Amino acid sequence: MKFENCFTSDLYSLAEEIKRETFELDNFDMNPYSFVSPSPYDTAWLAMIEDDGTQTPMFQGCLDWILSNQNVVEGLWGRHQDDNGDETLTSTLACVVALRKWHIGSLHVCKGKRYIETSTERIIGKYMKGSCPRWLVLTFTGLLELAQQLGQQFNFSVEVKQMITSLFFQRQEILHREKLVDSRYNRQSLLAYLEVLPSTLYAENQEDIVERLDESDGSLFQLPSATAAAYMLSGNTKCLAYLKSLVQRCPHGVPQVYPLSEELIKLTMINVMDNFGLSEYFGEEINRFLLQIYKSHEKVDVEKMAISSKVDQLHKASLEFRMLRMNGYDVLPRSFCWFLNDEEIRDHLERNIECLFVVILSVYRATDLMFPKECELEEAREFSRKLLEKSQLIDDNNVPSIHIKHEISTPWIARLKHLDHRMWIEDKDSTAFSIGKASLISVYSEKLTHLAQRTFELRQAVYRHEMEDLITWVKKSGVNDIGFGREKTTYCYLAASASTSLPIIAATNIRKLMAKSGILITVADDFFDEEGSFDELEALTKAVIRWEGEELKGYGKIIFKALDDLVKETVETCLKGHGTDITVDIRNIWSETFESWLRETKWSKNGHIPSMEEYLPNGMISIAVHTIVLPTLCLMESCFPQHKLKPGNYDNITTLLMTITRLLNDLQSYQKEQEQGKINSVLIHMKSHCGLKIDDSIAYIENIIDSKRKEFMEHVLNDGISNLSKPCKDIHMSLCNVFEMFFNKKNRYDSDTEMLEDIKKALYDPINIGK
Repeated sequence: MKFENCFTSDLYSLAEEIKRETFELDNFDMNPYSFVSPSPYDTAWLAMIEDDGTQTPMFQGCLDWILSNQNVVEGLWGRHQDDNGDETLTSTLACVVALRKWHIGSLHVCKGKRYIETSTERIIGKYMKGSCPRWLVLTFTGLLELAQQLGQQFNFSVEVKQMITSLFFQRQEILHREKLVDSRYNRQSLLAYLEVLPSTLYAENQEDIVERLDESDGSLFQLPSATAAAYMLSGNTKCLAYLKSLVQRCPHGVPQVYPLSEELIKLTMINVMDNFGLSEYFGEEINRFLLQIYKSHEKVDVEKMAISSKVDQLHKASLEFRMLRMNGYDVLPRSFCWFLNDEEIRDHLERNIECLFVVILSVYRATDLMFPKECELEEAREFSRKLLEKSQLIDDNNVPSIHIKHEISTPWIARLKHLDHRMWIEDKDSTAFSIGKASLISVYSEKLTHLAQRTFELRQAVYRHEMEDLITWVKKSGVNDIGFGREKTTYCYLAASASTSLPIIAATNIRKLMAKSGILITVADDFFDEEGSFDELEALTKAVIRWEGEELKGYGKIIFKALDDLVKETVETCLKGHGTDITVDIRNIWSETFESWLRETKWSKNGHIPSMEEYLPNGMISIAVHTIVLPTLCLMESCFPQHKLKPGNYDNITTLLMTITRLLNDLQSYQKEQEQGKINSVLIHMKSHCGLKIDDSIAYIENIIDSKRKEFMEHVLNDGISNLSKPCKDIHMSLCNVFEMFFNKKNRYDSDTEMLEDIKKALYDPINIGK
């Protein structure tokens, strides 16, 4: 593993470099705007402003930024993500217009012109069978007119000219249909596109435009491009003060909206680090920042806020709630659920889904972390989910439908961390925290993205190596030669590695123990369910209880030998690490599990249908999740309380995990077990209530799971309930994620194909980041 250690050292050096640039001493005092993705479009409009009477640019720095930030290969301005180059088209056109106005950068203009000519058909053409986004119609047509006024010509094909003609017709329809000023929509109203509107439209409304300027900062809806146009039109001194303040704060390219919530930018940056799976590098800084947030957390009087400020406060509060609760802080839902009693903001969210979906999504994700009796979170979840589902029907390329669909179709608790990190790293919208006129506004750090990509690739390399070791172990132990049941080596390793965020190198033994335990449980469980005679199963169970397998034969002997070796390996590792001998405890846990399997076999053999009170205490043992989690915790923690390893004396968080996982399994296996004449909580409940339908029984079990899940979440996330350490709680949470994932709407564990795509993404497929 020398290569991996060298690679890790290199990554830590990069992380230290990012820390120096991002954090200062004990505070997060960097300029938040340095991490906001600049807008070439808005920067170009500031670059067009003429200094009074000098015929020179007022903001030379903006013009210099344009000259320094063209993609020299493709000739575009902006971040070209995947096949969606909509914004790069208008950004490039705006930059070309700015350079043409000042008669500089002829080579830049030539390259930009070529990009516009070659990309217009691809970008505009995809909308010709439907409707082109309103912002694209307005900005492209307006800029094209301005470019032509400056003498810039484009060599478009006949087909493209027809498309452009169609856009001008669409613009006329928009201008005829909408009012210039519509207070309901602010940043999305027609006036927000002042810079690209025909002069005939606003010539008679100059006084109205000036009246619409924000009294506090002189801007037009906090939009740099529209405010630049308002200043060039009116010469208003408040506009000028706003623009100068903007350039002073953002000298390296201005954002689409200004000002932005600086606290929200910081929160988003920290959240991105966590979502990218970089806590191993920045854990201390993240914890310090969250403590700072928690200490400074104050009740805000939102009633007197303007609607735009309320929206920002809701976004910030919901993100704070999620981050603080995820890290054990005692925070209450009312910190952001106040919006439920505010008719104005609810109405505003419902009418502006396409430009506020980032806020709605933040509210929805906050409700993932629900404790018992938190009715406000239930209501907030239902409200935000309905809006997100509605957003899927909106034809707007600003709304990332794939991202939202993933959020509402796959519960957060049913996702594996490693795969979630990949999704966040690859998703171009994952760092968004606001929305401008044309696109999402994101935090962006090329170094951070690079660190995330390389860290993910390192994890893949380490995981593949561990996977190979595991396959060797399976063959050597003889488990591979057992010809019955399910071969789940890869599934078990995926579960062990992808569900945790354990240190890349140091946690190898922990991941392997979890995977080996899962493999042996699967093999032994199948032996009890499918292959073994009752005498063989009873002999194996007695051998495990005595921990003496000399007299065993056949499959029983192979299973016991592999189990004995695994326990010895676990005990030896624990002794080396912590000096604690847990031999008796680990054997007792396995003995209890085998006894529960034998008891279920007796029930099935004798046709006995137990009551729920009889079934569940045994079933939560036979699911065997504690047989994985408890030995794992012994490897992790020298101070793990040994009395929590004793059957009947497990911690509440462990018993909740055992209950949830048993019932999750039952929900997706009742049909198979009914055919095999076996018992199951779904079937037991139905049979114990005369006339009850299977759907009613399923709903009953789902309600129990939902209740236990909330209770479990409270034990995991609330530091005041369980005295287990955070790493121990995290392992419990990881195992819950695994079972929720395997049994989310179907039984993925028993399928030979359901997990293949996830395995490829986790271990083999290169990560794909759009340029």
